[in-house]
Amino acid sequence: MRMPMGCPVETKMQFEEQLESLINEAPQHGVPIPVMEKAVAPALKFFASQLQHEKYYVLYGKNRSWLVTTLSNKKNPKQEKRVIYAFTTKKDAETFQGIVNPEIRVISIPVTHLLFQLFSIESIDSLIFRELPGNKEQQVEISREKIQNVIQQQLRRLKLDSSTIKNIPPNFA
Repeated sequence: MRMPMGCPVETKMQFEEQLESLINEAPQHGVPIPVMEKAVAPALKFFASQLQHEKYYVLYGKNRSWLVTTLSNKKNPKQEKRVIYAFTTKKDAETFQGIVNPEIRVISIPVTHLLFQLFSIESIDSLIFRELPGNKEQQVEISREKIQNVIQQQLRRLKLDSSTIKNIPPNFA
């Protein structure tokens, strides 16, 4: 899993710093450090490298939970998915849906942390990244399922010893 050509060195370094923070916090979340280093972090780096920014702004409700948007399929309205929008600017996040609500906060989150949270929250199907300020058309969707699949592939490829695998939480991926 390589960074795409043309990815600035500064962004690569930023990803490394973000991932180091996640690796250091892994035991607090019940994730063994070797699993985080060899399977989760490379997957997060792969997906983060497909995006244009090292941090994004997301909306949080007063109960410290993400503002979730439920999207339905136009052809099949019963087919829904739950998404979180991530914005490149605070202004874009604040003006999302054209409603000013004092109970909703805008916070900045490193991209790898956002992807890790998506990976671990089963009630969310995707993150939708709005890549250009003010542009509602230029967006990238990354699904939880895709992240989980890449991490599972990494785990299989590594053939981790049974003691490490035994310590992986059952709902991990």
